[in-house]
Amino acid sequence: MRIKNNFLRILLKSAIVIAILSISIIIGFYYAVANGFFGKIYTEQELLSFENELASEVYSSDNILLGKYYNVNRTPVEYDKLPKHLINALVATEDVRFFEHSGVDIRSYIRVVIRTIIMGESNGGGGSTLTQQLVKNMYGRSNFGKISILVNKVKEIILSQRIEKVFNKDEILILYLNTVAFGENVYGIEAASQRYFNKQVSELNIEQSAVLVGILKANTYYNPHLYPQNSIRRRNVVLKQMSRVNFISQTAYDSLKTLPLELDYKNIQRSGIANYYLKIVRSKANKLIEEYNSAKGSEYNIEKDGLIINTTMNYQLQKNATLAYNEHISKQQQKLKAQYAKGKNYRYLQNLALKELKSKGQFNRKNEIVYQYIIDNGKLQLDSMTVLDSAKYSLTLLHAGMQAINPNNGAVLMWVGGRNFSTQPYDQIYAKRQMASTFKPFLYAQAFEEGAKPCDYIDNSELILSDFDDWKPENYDKSIGGKYSMAAALSHSKNIPTVRLWFAVEFENLRKLWNSLGFSSDLENEPAVSLGSSTASIYELTRAYASFANGGYSVNPYFIESIITKQGDTIYSHKQENDTIKLITAKTAFYINAVLQKAINEGTGISMRSRYNVQLPLAGKTGTSQKFIDAWFVAYNPSIVIAARVGANSPKIHFNNGANGSGGRSALPLVALTLQNTKRNKTLYKSINTKFTPINAEEYPADFMNCDDFKEDNAVDKVKHFLKGKKSNLKKEKKKAKRKKRWRDWGLSCKVCK
Repeated sequence: MRIKNNFLRILLKSAIVIAILSISIIIGFYYAVANGFFGKIYTEQELLSFENELASEVYSSDNILLGKYYNVNRTPVEYDKLPKHLINALVATEDVRFFEHSGVDIRSYIRVVIRTIIMGESNGGGGSTLTQQLVKNMYGRSNFGKISILVNKVKEIILSQRIEKVFNKDEILILYLNTVAFGENVYGIEAASQRYFNKQVSELNIEQSAVLVGILKANTYYNPHLYPQNSIRRRNVVLKQMSRVNFISQTAYDSLKTLPLELDYKNIQRSGIANYYLKIVRSKANKLIEEYNSAKGSEYNIEKDGLIINTTMNYQLQKNATLAYNEHISKQQQKLKAQYAKGKNYRYLQNLALKELKSKGQFNRKNEIVYQYIIDNGKLQLDSMTVLDSAKYSLTLLHAGMQAINPNNGAVLMWVGGRNFSTQPYDQIYAKRQMASTFKPFLYAQAFEEGAKPCDYIDNSELILSDFDDWKPENYDKSIGGKYSMAAALSHSKNIPTVRLWFAVEFENLRKLWNSLGFSSDLENEPAVSLGSSTASIYELTRAYASFANGGYSVNPYFIESIITKQGDTIYSHKQENDTIKLITAKTAFYINAVLQKAINEGTGISMRSRYNVQLPLAGKTGTSQKFIDAWFVAYNPSIVIAARVGANSPKIHFNNGANGSGGRSALPLVALTLQNTKRNKTLYKSINTKFTPINAEEYPADFMNCDDFKEDNAVDKVKHFLKGKKSNLKKEKKKAKRKKRWRDWGLSCKVCK
């Protein structure tokens, strides 16, 4: 018995010692954390002076805010703007004893220990109060290895108690709601309300408040935009909690839980009119800031330091382009959709979509229902469809891009990179496609460089090249015979004369010009190149045409004019380059500008005048790739170059006729509608209403283009064409072209070179 009592005394003493040591360790650990042994602990005064990071703002050249760059998207709101039901939903769900504790809820910790650790329940909940969550939102958590959770929890307890001393409950609630994350880099209740419901927080109804509070549990999984079904379930959990604590009645809960989820989703950062442009500006601004920091030893950050970034974009022009884009591409989309809605085209699309599903291993899911955002009249709409229909939708989705620059200094004035940045983030301005007839002016420019003139005539007789698989170039209107002046051949985009011109031009000189203009694709030495089989992007094409507009000089597009700190110091200011290179002669540029003005006034671009009544001084060129896969149009004058391209992602999907799919019908209207709307803004219209350089009588005769567009073959020509036959080969045609060119250079009339 004595031994048993001694054992119990020893056991009790050991327990007391262990308890004292444990309490000492806990107290010591607590004070170690409180005194900054594990990193800074903010004082009450520092808590009072807490400020959020500042977003950097991006402005257009006409001083309109285009967007922001930030680490967190936060818009603060005052407490009196918060609906009562929002506060009730938050407290009922996240911290039901919020108004009773002083930053730490011991009862919650005990509940977590019993339900989670002892009883093994997975839904035992968390023990953190709203105040502790606020601390985490304000300062985040640090990594201390295996004891990270313990250290961070103690820090949050200490700071929560300090916060409760310096802020009242209402202030804590508004501070929490202004800092908490709602997914998609959205922080704060006001920004969340604008994002998901497109309204101010004061306008939220009770079920909308429940949706937003529900997001806090897991802001991706319960995101109503991404996972609507998850969001509805979580919303109803929030409403149930409100009913349990008598914030709403059981009847109200039963009614509210059956309501559908109705969003009015608005992501300005993704669906704004300049989001493709803003992505590029961000990249370039970051590089400039890094260079400045490296040189000056500073630490400026685009997401935190409230920088002002002034860009080259003209907001009004961008707005006009976006409106034109949405209007025209929506109409084109309906036409393409109708084309593939019935008959053989429908069957073709069906088979193409099934092949695509097979290649992705999704064939067995073809009848499964999925939710997908579709673009309708420039707006996103959530729709349900089968996996097969989703594939068909993606295949037939039309894409387009449009860009404008100032040809004199390279300032990017407008940039529409696609239909919707949220669902189609790939920038169409950088997409490389066969450029079709928009290539032709470069070929004609090289011919002018080598001595040709707009009134030189080119043979339009039928041509078949036996050494290129009997390739037979054809004019769009199927015409053959006779001769076209170079001016008419280019302005009316005749293919046969253009191929014959390619035979006469020195290819290496053409390749050199091509490379100097900034194109990145290789230029192949084959006749099809003359009709635009090479690929280029809108960005490259706009830059190259700028050299025609500015009289023959190189130009480097740029996006940013200046970057300024919130204190007013200049980090970067764009300086005009003095090392521009002369790429073509002024005479060549003058000839090309004159011929392409003819294209607008009476050639393939005539609908700019006749249909859209655009009366600005303009030169321009259409382009239609084979089978109407891509449609192009470029227009320019000495103050602006604007280019557009339209086409589906897959070359297997395209319009079946030129009435819908040609450059003049599919791409030209984008430019025409954009420029048409500039009349409404006098300042903008005046800035681009610039005439081409008038004729210099000493250099160019007044009648330098005063010649017939077309000359019929005479009887002798017809006999010769008949005797020679239609077939030829590359060697023969080049030899013939060089013979003609030699006679022309001598200023004589070649009568044996037909």
